[in-house]
Amino acid sequence: MKKTPLILSVIAIVAVIVMAVLQFTAGNCKRAEESNSGDVSKTTVKGNIVYFNMDRILKEYDMANELRSAVESKIQGINQEVTRRGNKLQGQVNEFQEKIDKGLITRSVAEIQGQKLQQQQNEFNTFAAKKQQEISEEQTVMMNRIGDAIKKFIDKFNKTKKYSLIIATQGDILPAPVVSADTTLDITNEILEGLNEEYVKTKAKEGK
Repeated sequence: MKKTPLILSVIAIVAVIVMAVLQFTAGNCKRAEESNSGDVSKTTVKGNIVYFNMDRILKEYDMANELRSAVESKIQGINQEVTRRGNKLQGQVNEFQEKIDKGLITRSVAEIQGQKLQQQQNEFNTFAAKKQQEISEEQTVMMNRIGDAIKKFIDKFNKTKKYSLIIATQGDILPAPVVSADTTLDITNEILEGLNEEYVKTKAKEGK
């Protein structure tokens, strides 16, 4: 009977040792899992980061070309009107100067006509500045519409592709931000094809 306390003590010691081993093992496993998790998060799978050439998109995207053509027509019309009015005013100034040079009008008449021409010049300058602002606004709206269409398409496109990062790069001699990269990461063709297909569908819906 005296051996019972000794046996119990041994069992207790063994239990403590087992618990210590289990805790040590669990701690090591946890640290290993955390370490592995950190390594995975830092590992980039090839293909997760891709890029496309914005210059090509703007050049070959059908919507961009049509909007650009429409804006260019508007700008041409505005410039023609500004030029027409400018030439008319310049003709009046030349005629006025010729009359003065030949002494065909009195000084008082010349002063009145000169003031009138100056007022016309001021009005023309205001008109030309207004038209220049219109041109700037037309170009800004055009680029905003193109940019918005591209952004919406890429957001939709990437819901299925699930790329980690899509970069837009521009420039030929030293493109930025992608100066050099594996060409298999260039998805310009895929984006162009998708953009143009979607634009055709959009136009078809609008035509109904």
